[in-house]
Amino acid sequence: MLLAPLFLLVPTACGGGGGDGSGPAASPSADVPGDIVVASGRDVTGKNGIRQRLIDAWNTEQEKAGTGYRARLVELPGNADEQRSQLLGALQSGSAAYDVVNLDVTWVPEFAAADLISPLPGSLLDEDVIAPVASTARWDGEVYAAPFNSDVGLLYYRRDHLSQADVEQTDLTGGLDWPELKKLINAVGDHKPDGYDKGWTTQLAAYEGRTVNAVEAFASAVPDLTLTDEDGDYDATVEELTEGITELRRRTEASYVLPDAFRSDEAASLGDFAAGRTTFLRHWPYVYPALHQSFPDDDRLGVTALPGRAVLGGQNLAVTAASQRRTKATDLIRYLTGKESERCLLDAGFAATRASAYTDDAVTCAVGAATPSAAPTGESADTVPRDAAGRPEYARDILLPALREAVHRPRTPLYGAFTQTFTTELGALFADDPPGDAELARRLDEALRRALPD
Repeated sequence: MLLAPLFLLVPTACGGGGGDGSGPAASPSADVPGDIVVASGRDVTGKNGIRQRLIDAWNTEQEKAGTGYRARLVELPGNADEQRSQLLGALQSGSAAYDVVNLDVTWVPEFAAADLISPLPGSLLDEDVIAPVASTARWDGEVYAAPFNSDVGLLYYRRDHLSQADVEQTDLTGGLDWPELKKLINAVGDHKPDGYDKGWTTQLAAYEGRTVNAVEAFASAVPDLTLTDEDGDYDATVEELTEGITELRRRTEASYVLPDAFRSDEAASLGDFAAGRTTFLRHWPYVYPALHQSFPDDDRLGVTALPGRAVLGGQNLAVTAASQRRTKATDLIRYLTGKESERCLLDAGFAATRASAYTDDAVTCAVGAATPSAAPTGESADTVPRDAAGRPEYARDILLPALREAVHRPRTPLYGAFTQTFTTELGALFADDPPGDAELARRLDEALRRALPD
């Protein structure tokens, strides 16, 4: 019973399909009234989620104004890599007339360099957009997207485990570093709760989760390391890679990390944490509402900043180069990424991209119910702790600072080649007979130079 709401968040195949029944797009010389088709991955806030409700609200405005335009959301099936392949194939071939695409932040340089998306007005990135988040929407001196919802690594923890281990301070909202985290893990290990295995878990399977965890370790060990320069070319030394690998090895020592972490994705690691197999979990903000459904007692669950550097994630909205409705599609994006919409996204469980959503009480969500309405008993189904203004309680003091201090994964049009190489080469670190850090760094350096040629 404990895990039921968590499995609703598995980011795998979803309904909706990738096609919209159209052929190649016509010339985009002028806006043509009709459906503005928005292609996106699954909305983790569920059926009729906040993204759909925002689109419905925009449609209502268009209907009242008699513009002849209507937005339609098409959810793509599969995981993130599969969705990227679908979008690339559809836009390159013209097999689906998408007007707006919701891109992972790491895809923007690739789609921009391939001329699959159009430059947008710089006014979409005003000063209210959180600075590191805004930079994900730019490439080669142009604004190609608008940040829709953001993401950043956080540390969730079991307060009940800490209490059972006689830890005096079980509120970790002030943050901690990795040595302090290991001390807490050792304390819990001396008083193992029922079902407990190891101290922390994360996502180290051979997919993007491993890349994210490794980039966080590398950036923590070498603060200025970006792995690519502003042009997307490879830019690191063997010595820097060695330091990063050493830090990643420290974080994944067998005495601290759950063995299943090396095979875990977001869903598996979340389930292990909720089952009590581990005390600490590195995960994203979107699991905050679901965890509070499983742990309605605040004394059992906590969240704080990830020790060291945390990777920035999220999705950005872009207008396709082949769209017949560029001007109106841009208007739709401006609405979906505006202040009130971002507050709706925050209330629903996403990380908002605008500072005002976290700090300005005058900015509110007026689009339906952004949170669960009511249980059959008549009581509120919303178990998320909230501040006096109705935001998730952790948003202003934990989530917002984490976003402001987050680091990027390498920004390059060849990100697919980078992450595949990075993930594959680092797999040797988790093998039965791993090479030394310097040797693995040498191999990684050679592989990245082949994957990201100048």
